[in-house]
Amino acid sequence: MAFVTTAEVCDANQDLIRSGQLRALQPCFQIYGRRQIFSGPVVTVKVFEDNGLIRQFLEEKGNGRVLVVDGGGSLRCAILGGNPVVQAQNNGWAGIIVNGCIRDVDEINGCDIGVRALSSHPIKASKKGLGEQRVPLNIAGTRICDGEWLYADTDGILVSHIELSV
Repeated sequence: MAFVTTAEVCDANQDLIRSGQLRALQPCFQIYGRRQIFSGPVVTVKVFEDNGLIRQFLEEKGNGRVLVVDGGGSLRCAILGGNPVVQAQNNGWAGIIVNGCIRDVDEINGCDIGVRALSSHPIKASKKGLGEQRVPLNIAGTRICDGEWLYADTDGILVSHIELSV
């Protein structure tokens, strides 16, 4: 998606919106990182106040993928920090969506990667590695499945069953 806005994608794909094949997340996410526009195939992780699985995924080559993390919407600690985001940037991830909190905001804002999260929090999460990988998630009023496509810009976040072209 070469600089086509999410608004333009919605305007050009009304049939996909009506059928539920193209969905918009509710506007509850803050924008972090230098890359405000990003897209890619989705990898899903479900955790709660634990970032072990998140770190494990971000150690892999990203190949332009987007990690979508359902942190249960917890606002009690940060499940993503600066070090894993730097690693994600270096490993070629396009972006990270966090239904929860992040920390090390200044460091993350210096990275060439897109990050969306509910808020920031100074307390770090545990590192037990508990959670589920590649499972359907329900965040921000939207079901998101592993392998779907995510498109994000300053207007919002879209998820599609298929890769879109406008």
